[in-house]
Amino acid sequence: MEVKYLDLAGEAFDFEAAPVEYKRCSSGHISHTFFVDCGEGNRGYIIQKLNTEIFRDPYALMSNIKGVCNHLKRKIKACGGDVLRETRTVVATKDGNDYYVDPDGGYWRAFLAIDNVVAYDHPDSCELFYKSAEAFGKFARQLDDYPASTLNEIIPDFHNTKKRMDDFKACVKADKKGRAAEVEDEIRFVLSKEPMCSYITDGLKMGRFKTRVTHNDTKISNVLMDADTGEGICIIDLDIVMPGSILYDFGDAIRVGASTAPEDETDLSKVGLDLEMFETFVRGFVKELRGYISDEEILSLPMGAYLMTLETGLRFLGDYLDGDVYYHISYPEHNKDRAKNQLCLLSDMGAKIGAMQEIVKKYL
Repeated sequence: MEVKYLDLAGEAFDFEAAPVEYKRCSSGHISHTFFVDCGEGNRGYIIQKLNTEIFRDPYALMSNIKGVCNHLKRKIKACGGDVLRETRTVVATKDGNDYYVDPDGGYWRAFLAIDNVVAYDHPDSCELFYKSAEAFGKFARQLDDYPASTLNEIIPDFHNTKKRMDDFKACVKADKKGRAAEVEDEIRFVLSKEPMCSYITDGLKMGRFKTRVTHNDTKISNVLMDADTGEGICIIDLDIVMPGSILYDFGDAIRVGASTAPEDETDLSKVGLDLEMFETFVRGFVKELRGYISDEEILSLPMGAYLMTLETGLRFLGDYLDGDVYYHISYPEHNKDRAKNQLCLLSDMGAKIGAMQEIVKKYL
């Protein structure tokens, strides 16, 4: 699919040489992303057209990214690291702006590309998942002293599970498409979890959990790994970096990476929590954060995984009830199947919560 104004956008940024070729990147489902080849001997770049239906304030978004990346560069430089390789470098336009606005009002931004790296869609081994845990843990540690309250809230209440539950109850009550009757069991199961929905938000308000910079999309595909050493070197996709709890980032990583099946799997007998993968991630994550994360946060990590899975399941189910208006679907019952998948994973987490708690105690 051709993207309008790609050439104009490429000409607008202050690249060291004129673009020779644009290659669409396969990863990324929200923004249009291209690798910019500026010819042999010149640096490569990444150029993206932002999805402004989701990201309605590009200025606030880019302000967050630049603030976080500049902070990371200071930490990386102090440790003798490579600031052009270990975090994103925002490339300005020729007139000094962080983004280019095309004739139709579309917003584009650019980054320096990072050479000799690979990214994985799924953690196919404990070793690979461990490397991603180290990378996300290091990211959180390096940002531990960043003033999280100064970040813009790009998507308000993104991980406010209590509000997500309230929104879900409104979806059930409205039943816009007359679908509630076919998912009565799933609705009942979700509603039974309401009492625990405020666990993290209450912890943040009461000061039991530190308000930190959170990534909020901790899939392994957002870790660039060195092609030679296999080490996780750079965390990407910083669009929804916001203030929050470390439990959000840990929990979402477990929801995706420690599940025994992808979230689209319809054979629910294949869906569950892999405790070996769970412990692998705990080990790498806590190792990087030791001295920066409290005992209470460590002991609450299983609840982070549980609540992020609940939140995702009720969002899929709510979108199905609303007529599939938020998530892209590939077939009519896609969101219903995703919801059943996540609630099945949640149920297995509930059965294994004691084992999860015993695992995290080992890393106090």
